[in-house]
Amino acid sequence: MGEDWKKPLGPDSTHRRMPLVTLVRTFGGFKMSTPEARQDRLLATLDPLALGKSSLPSPPQSDMYYMQEEVWGDQEPLSKIPFKILSGHDHVVSSCHFCVDDTKLLSGSYDCTVKLWDAFNGAVEREFEHGPEAPVVECSVSADSRRVIAASYDKTVRAWDLETGKMLWKISHDNFIVSCKLSPDGKYVVSGLDVDRGICITDMENVTTVAHVKDHHQRSLTACCFDPDSQKVASVSLDRTIKIWDVTSQATLLTIPKAHANAISNCCFTFSGHFLCTCSWDKSLKIWNVHTGEFRNSGACVTLMKGHEGSVSSCFFARDSSFLISGGFDKTVAIWDITEGYRKLALKGHKDWVMDVAISSNKNWILSASKDRTMRIWNIEEIDEIPLVIKQRKAMGLKVQQCEGCDKPFSIFESDSSSEIFTQCVFCRMEAQDLLEDSLSQSEGDSNS
Repeated sequence: MGEDWKKPLGPDSTHRRMPLVTLVRTFGGFKMSTPEARQDRLLATLDPLALGKSSLPSPPQSDMYYMQEEVWGDQEPLSKIPFKILSGHDHVVSSCHFCVDDTKLLSGSYDCTVKLWDAFNGAVEREFEHGPEAPVVECSVSADSRRVIAASYDKTVRAWDLETGKMLWKISHDNFIVSCKLSPDGKYVVSGLDVDRGICITDMENVTTVAHVKDHHQRSLTACCFDPDSQKVASVSLDRTIKIWDVTSQATLLTIPKAHANAISNCCFTFSGHFLCTCSWDKSLKIWNVHTGEFRNSGACVTLMKGHEGSVSSCFFARDSSFLISGGFDKTVAIWDITEGYRKLALKGHKDWVMDVAISSNKNWILSASKDRTMRIWNIEEIDEIPLVIKQRKAMGLKVQQCEGCDKPFSIFESDSSSEIFTQCVFCRMEAQDLLEDSLSQSEGDSNS
């Protein structure tokens, strides 16, 4: 299928001399409605600022996949973040993950392949058999690294055994699939559907439909994910709404409308499941308290801004929630100090939009996937000792404190006078706020009865 996916939208010629960007904006939508054109438009919806972009030139071919950097390089003089570039895909790398105790990497691409990599030498170990016949929009791996799934624009979800590379099953949907995730326990697959504006839960073992929720959102979904207990599904959409759906009761537990000023592009849970991060085309990220107890229509929220110069495409929490990373249209990976809500560092080097990001279990590595057809693995083990981070921390008047609630380190402003801010991290403060609101609500209820 190859080259059809690489053709830019827009007319080939015109009788009048006009700027190319004007022609693309004017005539780009009049492309014939073939399956290929429909798939091209779907790819374009994931890149709201990339109308009319030509495809990248093909990388040089060789007999084996290789890593461009033989030694660790510095990303910029003051940041001193070592990185390596992994090349092996022929098109946009749409999805990436650490797996097998951080020794392997998993990637999916618009070149219609899903690949397994060696995390240490950067070599491709396997291309999973019987791959999709269209671009891979997302791939996912179970927490135990036994199973791999991938969704594609051929309307299918495929599952493989990670160790053998053997395909286990393939299911087809009537709609284009915009997102897919394996539950952490490996029992379920959730697929986000385009036309249905809904989610479909599939039993991983017997490949049966557990639930198909149509019209879950008012517009097309952009992403969905399971909580760490594999009992709830978060979904986000072009309609700017967040929904939390319960697998057991098969009911919507929480709806947060107008959560962002623009389309919400992605979401991820903390490993405790108490908090959900959403990122958006409005250039911001937000962290919501969705802990069970009393769900409310507007949870406590922390907003992270001034980290990206364009749409934010992806987000990922460290295992202990000590920091958060995000990728964006501005070609950077942002590392966030969640406690004080500022960008700790921006990792620069990708030549196009960062599509996906991941953090290793030991928090020493960041993985990023890009439209420039590469992945980068960044070594952040010494991040707090590099000059740029130290300089910024001093400029902001920040110091590190141990949280009295969870005993984890967090940053605070030295000039702050609030004893609460001095003693608790943002997550403990948010939970304390919710407990206080619940207590006040219960007291009001008791007094009225």
